[in-house]
Amino acid sequence: MINAKMIARIMGALFFIEAGFLILCSFLAVYYNESDISAFLYSAAITAGAGSIAALAGKNAEKRISRRDGYVIVTLAWVFFSLFGMLPFYLSGYIPTITDAFFETMSGFTTTGASILDNIESLPHGLLFWRSMTQWIGGLGIVFFTIAVLPIFGVGSVQLFAAEATGPTHDKVHPRIGVTAKWIWTIYLGLTITEIILLVAGGMNFFDSVCHSLTTTATGGYSTKQNSIAAFNSPYIEYIITLFMFLAGINFTLLYLLFLKGNFKRLFQNTELHWYLGTVGFFTLFTTVTLIFTSPFSIEESFRKAIFQVVSLQTTTGFISADYMTWVPVLWTLMCIIMLFGACAGSTTGGIKCIRIAIMSRVSKNEFKHIIHPNAILPVRINRQVISSTTKSAVLAFIFLYMAIIFIGWLVLMLFGVGFEEAYSVVISSLGNVGPGIGKCGPSYSWNGLPDAAKWISAILMLIGRLELFTVLLLFMPSFWKKH
Repeated sequence: MINAKMIARIMGALFFIEAGFLILCSFLAVYYNESDISAFLYSAAITAGAGSIAALAGKNAEKRISRRDGYVIVTLAWVFFSLFGMLPFYLSGYIPTITDAFFETMSGFTTTGASILDNIESLPHGLLFWRSMTQWIGGLGIVFFTIAVLPIFGVGSVQLFAAEATGPTHDKVHPRIGVTAKWIWTIYLGLTITEIILLVAGGMNFFDSVCHSLTTTATGGYSTKQNSIAAFNSPYIEYIITLFMFLAGINFTLLYLLFLKGNFKRLFQNTELHWYLGTVGFFTLFTTVTLIFTSPFSIEESFRKAIFQVVSLQTTTGFISADYMTWVPVLWTLMCIIMLFGACAGSTTGGIKCIRIAIMSRVSKNEFKHIIHPNAILPVRINRQVISSTTKSAVLAFIFLYMAIIFIGWLVLMLFGVGFEEAYSVVISSLGNVGPGIGKCGPSYSWNGLPDAAKWISAILMLIGRLELFTVLLLFMPSFWKKH
């Protein structure tokens, strides 16, 4: 049975945390003396009120969380965080429709970065900071953040962690999930603060540095400028953001071992990291050479634009330093392929993830060997460990389902009047939590031109992709709700 009281109690705690973040943003509205202060205060009051009702409903809850409870809590947390998180946009009038406000907020929390805004600079500082904060909270996970700060999750933390964490396997730096969460959030915060300092040193103002650092570390891609990073026209800023996007694409367990334990050996022996480095290197080289021969860029600028855009799209950040739709068409296709890959499991990125691609490549290689040696036993090894048949099946199921959702979503969006190439890129971008697409949903455009139905579908795809398909889709299986 679903433990409804415990779910309500946990949801109440989550709502109070979100209300606290909304109040934090209201301080910026006061500091800059802007009109969005009332929107934040009303939003915080509504969210805290919902938290109080949920907490009362969860009074005297039995302190147990099953695996099914974990999936329900995680999915509800992301949906309700987006519903309450959209209130400042809607109540302030800067995003006047519920559809657009929900889309913008879901895009934020899932670190997708697609936006319906056509004039981002017109937003007050409080709303700009809230956009960035939604991505920073959602980067490592709403519930994962709460595990780190709230003792209420001492019971059932493993189930919640499993329901929200990315990748086919989940590494822990400590036997207790709460301690793991604290260490990983320490790394996350450390990367964010370091980037802020470096961006300020490069001439970016403090507010923009904070907002861009929040969204870089989260691999989210929301910018305070309509033209994204291209607006700053600074090679230094592009290189710094490229570096931190790349670091945020690495499994945070490996970053913990590197920065806090000094364990270089584990880092450089990691199979997934090899794939990540290899794919980024190959795509960057191909794009650089193509730009050198087909664009007016110099060699250095070709390399800089190439590595920035490749890292941005492979880490599913979605920042833009150049409009790749002005490049030759072969690079448009390449950008869409890069969106599918993703970076490492256990990072803040979306997409399929390099670990799954590595496992499937080795399974495929073994199939060729089996044809030649039918009786041979050929285990698949990743990081010198044999991958179980259960994990291989889960990876195969994930990739099949991922591709099936892309094709179904593509057809559905075209039914609602979205163009052929736009529909394809919107689905890949939404499911992979990337941000920009191609065509009229490319880097120079917002997604405001999409029909409302397409925006809701895209928002749902963002949620499904961020929670790695099964967590959300399980809730629609009748067997999930059966008593036994």
